[in-house]
Amino acid sequence: MLFDLIIALTTLAVGFVLVLPHVARFPLWRAVVTPLASIIGSGFLLLGPVLSHGYGGFAPLVMIGLCAVAYMFGGVIRSNIAAGETTIIEGGHGILAKRIENVSSWALAFAYIISVSYYLNLLGAFALSLTPYNSDFDAKLLTSGVFVLIVIVGCTNGFKSLERMEYFSVAIKLAIIAGLIIGLIVNFGDQARQNTLILNPQTVTGWPAVTMALGLLITVQGFETSRYLGSVYDAKMRIRSMRMAQWLSTAIYVIYIVLICYAFRPDQMSMSETGIIDMMQIVAPILPFLLVSAALASQFSAAIADTSGSGGLFTELSRNRISEPQAYFILAVIGITLTWSADIFAIVSYASRGFAIYYGLQSALAAVIAIKQKSGALKVSWYLALASLGAVIALFGQAIE
Repeated sequence: MLFDLIIALTTLAVGFVLVLPHVARFPLWRAVVTPLASIIGSGFLLLGPVLSHGYGGFAPLVMIGLCAVAYMFGGVIRSNIAAGETTIIEGGHGILAKRIENVSSWALAFAYIISVSYYLNLLGAFALSLTPYNSDFDAKLLTSGVFVLIVIVGCTNGFKSLERMEYFSVAIKLAIIAGLIIGLIVNFGDQARQNTLILNPQTVTGWPAVTMALGLLITVQGFETSRYLGSVYDAKMRIRSMRMAQWLSTAIYVIYIVLICYAFRPDQMSMSETGIIDMMQIVAPILPFLLVSAALASQFSAAIADTSGSGGLFTELSRNRISEPQAYFILAVIGITLTWSADIFAIVSYASRGFAIYYGLQSALAAVIAIKQKSGALKVSWYLALASLGAVIALFGQAIE
């Protein structure tokens, strides 16, 4: 009971600080919130059991690798922000750069659609996980309903309404993560004192282990949303806030995976999308309820961020031939179709491939700009290598079996 109380008080304290007016309105923090909402959309829910079960004691290294790849692609996006989006679109860096930017923006718009489907399917599964209606059919039905709700909100109140909901969703999510980390630290410490920490074996090795990791890129994706906040924040602020969001999310992910992978036996891990709930019941009775709340907050906030991004991109790229309400409707139709035709891990793989295509194209764009600016062969080679990495992920990233 005391342990549950400590976790609850930690959660409430962090949540209270985050909703204080001078914190919520601080410009840099507001700029961090949007990418953070997408980056920490599901990693702490899905990656714990998946990485621990698949990679055993090497799970933290795989997590660091995923975050490192994301940070490298983030560096590409930051470079393109510094080059000036308007300059790129207007052909200031050449016609090839302009065309690559256009194609990559279309790729991002469709990748957002898949990612929203991923977020909301996870939301549906967690929302019903502690109820009598914990079935695949009911979860898909709820997911479809949330798609409709987001479309209605987006069509009636626009981005401002979505952004307000997003901030409070992120605040709730970060507060619950703080409580979760405290609980896991105490559990980890108890096991360390009792000398019962575990070095689990890998269940996936060789090339399948590589392709499975490639298929998880979506779980650390979301930083690119900073690039599309130019109407609100200048380039310097967006570059700085994106970097902060990536470092913060990396710290959360790595600490979380370390605390998970050495403290649970393989028979205590489940590879289902809600497997983390069963694991946390072992730590403290309050944690499953907090995790469900975190899932609702995290998946909803991430879905809001990507829905907003997708709607704006469709409108911009179609030169207003597709309005934002029409874009939201397209998103819902495709998302609901994916919901009823694929499982969550297949959708994760599809989304990872979609974003890998976008990041690869953005890397190619950065290489073209570097050539135009005569930035040197080393920088051009680096961007081309990242473009190749994006292609490899798109081709070989596999769903979790």
